[in-house]
Amino acid sequence: MSDPKDDPLCLVFIPPLVTLLYRAESTLEQPLTEAQVIAIRDSATCITLPFSVALKGEQERGYPDIVAEQCWEEWQAAREQLFPKEQ
Repeated sequence: MSDPKDDPLCLVFIPPLVTLLYRAESTLEQPLTEAQVIAIRDSATCITLPFSVALKGEQERGYPDIVAEQCWEEWQAAREQLFPKEQ
């Protein structure tokens, strides 16, 4: 059996936080505020999983999720790809 210290627990959102934020911004048809992003994060369902299990799930899903502690910064980076500025 492996040592849990070698595989720390991490938060995993169900569904992924990035998809919740994308859906919310698409519905509002305007950029989310930092307060809205944090409120969505705080009300989202999440579980804890060993990091190795979470990483495997992310790889199978095909796209990364947003880290809860850095949700505003990571959402800003993700939204640039999800909502490209029209030329």
